[in-house]
Amino acid sequence: MKAIRTFTVRPVLAESLAPLDRLAANWRWSWSRATHALFASMDPELWETIGANPARMLGALGQDRLDELARDDGFVHRVREEDERLTAYLEGDRWFQQLEGDKPVHIAYFSPEFGVDGSLPQYSGGLGILAGDHLKSASDLGVPLTGVGLFYRAGYFRQSIGDDGWQQESYPLLDPYGLGLTLLRDEDGAPVEIALDLTGGRVLHARVWIADIGRVPLLLLDSETPSNSEELRRVTDRLYGGGGEHRLLQELLLGVGGVRAIRRWSELTGRPTPDVYHTNEGHAGFQGLERMSELITQDGLDFDAALTQVRAGTVFTTHTPVPAGIDRFPRELIADYLASGLFEGLDAARAIALGLETWSGGDQGVFNMAVLGLHLGQHANGVSLLHGEVSRGMFGMLWPGIDTDEVPITSITNGVHAPTWVHPALKSLSERVWGDAHTDTHDWNDREAVSDAELWGVRQQMKGELVAEARRRVAASLANGTTVTPAWVDDLLDPDVLTIGFARRVPTYKRLTLMLRDPERLTKLLTDPERPVQIVIGGKSHPADDSGKILIQQLVRFSRDPKVRGRIVFLPDYDISLAKDLYPGCDVWLNNPLRPLEACGTSGMKAALNGALNLSILDGWWDEWYDGRNGWAIPTADTASSDEERDDAEASALYDLIEHQLVPRFYEREGGIPLAWLSMVRHTMTDLGRKATSDRMVRDYVQRLYVPAAAHDVALRADDFSEARELAAFVGRVRDAWPRISIAGVDSSGIPSQAQAGDTLHVSAAVRLDGLSAEDVAVELAYGRTDEDDALAGDHSVYRLSPNGPAVDGVTTFTGTLPLTVTGTFGYTVRIVPAHPQLVSPVELGLVTYAS
Repeated sequence: MKAIRTFTVRPVLAESLAPLDRLAANWRWSWSRATHALFASMDPELWETIGANPARMLGALGQDRLDELARDDGFVHRVREEDERLTAYLEGDRWFQQLEGDKPVHIAYFSPEFGVDGSLPQYSGGLGILAGDHLKSASDLGVPLTGVGLFYRAGYFRQSIGDDGWQQESYPLLDPYGLGLTLLRDEDGAPVEIALDLTGGRVLHARVWIADIGRVPLLLLDSETPSNSEELRRVTDRLYGGGGEHRLLQELLLGVGGVRAIRRWSELTGRPTPDVYHTNEGHAGFQGLERMSELITQDGLDFDAALTQVRAGTVFTTHTPVPAGIDRFPRELIADYLASGLFEGLDAARAIALGLETWSGGDQGVFNMAVLGLHLGQHANGVSLLHGEVSRGMFGMLWPGIDTDEVPITSITNGVHAPTWVHPALKSLSERVWGDAHTDTHDWNDREAVSDAELWGVRQQMKGELVAEARRRVAASLANGTTVTPAWVDDLLDPDVLTIGFARRVPTYKRLTLMLRDPERLTKLLTDPERPVQIVIGGKSHPADDSGKILIQQLVRFSRDPKVRGRIVFLPDYDISLAKDLYPGCDVWLNNPLRPLEACGTSGMKAALNGALNLSILDGWWDEWYDGRNGWAIPTADTASSDEERDDAEASALYDLIEHQLVPRFYEREGGIPLAWLSMVRHTMTDLGRKATSDRMVRDYVQRLYVPAAAHDVALRADDFSEARELAAFVGRVRDAWPRISIAGVDSSGIPSQAQAGDTLHVSAAVRLDGLSAEDVAVELAYGRTDEDDALAGDHSVYRLSPNGPAVDGVTTFTGTLPLTVTGTFGYTVRIVPAHPQLVSPVELGLVTYAS
């Protein structure tokens, strides 16, 4: 019989063990080695069986065993020590508290998915893992941040592989109480419910679960409540489980409901309301419209002033390098929901316009969530240097007339949370040598601190654990309800063989099967009798993506060929738990996407922090940080005439690198140790350990985006929003006048026919500012090296000219003097842009006039 409902019954803890409840409820245990070990020691076998989750452990352990542990003085002492460590962690000052100057009081971080731990499956891939790492590092650094997401009752999905190699999905339901989440309750103890007015007179209700991620609370909205109809209870059933209106309802709940939830949570806890709102991708874009509605109805602002205020405090991060990765909804569907009264006081037509593709070639019949995010976020970024460049080109049409390199989208390269992803054995070694210092202080190049034998021994230990886990998983997947395991599983993989890892989501652009391009050559590499190679693979395809499932099926079928069966394996149900074995156990991490379609790709960072070398297309973060000593770059066949030719060329280059560079270096030994290989490992762990961490990433967000956003938000709120109203009026005045302004003429002097460094350029520009004052604009001299088309290079400089007295006959003269320091082919132009102290970029309004 199958139960119609399941839930967790918690035992009664003795007073001496009471702190276990607090330790289990705070997800810091997922990256605290000591707390993790404490719970595992209660019953190691049961710990693995229940999925390594403390809340589940307390529910499964049984009262007798808990009573026994309560009489164990040694265990009780460990519990008390861990509780004291948690208190110190939660209450002590950290990096953010020591940061000088004005800073945010509270940052709300919105994301559709969060990957905190494998036992909390609220993520599908890199976006969620990044969000989880962002929360963990914010906690470690003391950043006052609150996460906002949805609680999916069936998570993403569990993956299994059928006899035919086809991916199969299952959706086990999750018990939030059994996971250690707590329900947000009001002053009277009743569950808090958030309500959204929908079309057709429907009301969507949601309760709010709280997961404490160290110092950072994560609010997860859940539509499974008796207040909803059966249809609306399913809104948060699965992550990315539906399209069309179902997806829209999830995003409305995330954005609108998320703002309302954090407001109510702030009231109940006494925490200040956020002054910075960070939207991790466009899914939460409606949060900006909700805040505008608040400002209009509660503070009396008009649409333009409310938009100005919301933009000032909003950070928008885009993660997609392709338009197909953006959520887009029919314009009519959005109009229906805006007409339902969801956003009180908001002009529906103007609100819809914030998400429309109004540029030439865009589809004005759709509402684009990335466009909404960029219109509502004054501070925007991509997630690697290359992705920032791609994003500026991809969204440049929102700033017509602006050169691509000046589109106001910056970049902050992603990072990974080292305490989560570094293997315990390697962490133990580093702590013994360097103490509890952060990974960015470790110098693994110091052979006096860590010998080659010791480092190689830890690397081999981690690989041995991966081999054992791979055999266990393959045996379990082949059991089919019996206890008979094929004999070949016992010989699957070999800890002494060069091991390449590849695991990620499986959209086609990531090219899971590029390695199969030449099966005979791959087979030869895998089965070389003297210096073989082995490959461990994992990955999930979206349930609706049959093209991705076909790639998995092709890979699985190849791996089951008896000729290569022991040397290549696909491990099902790739998740955080598997990843923690996979990254440390590989010698090389492979990534071969279509460039430049990998926004960042942090899996290679996790592998690198564990001493793996990267073998990758120069895309995402690898394009930025590859230096020739931390791995190998697969050449990109940009000039190929077809997709087939490109894949053939890049696969051939991949085989060549493995055969002629990786294999010789790995198998060249002195005293049984590959010294040249380890030299690259040491360099990788030292160099990338300083910059590939989410601590570095969060510090960048704080200093480059959060602090400016908070400052802009505070400035515009001053004097009952007078500055917001003034800036909105300025923007309106400038937009109205801009078609009439012009540069009547430019004169220059002081430069002989053959200029040389040190000469001085004098420039005078006559400008007509019909309706504007000289203070409303910046007249700029843009200068630098030029290319063969006389275009200024992307690294050109800008020098602001000064007004030379009042206007005469409607013409204001601006002048300036510039010493020449740039040699080579030099050029300049003069332009006019709006000028206001609360503009992040002089071109953010998309208004610029150049001298003809």
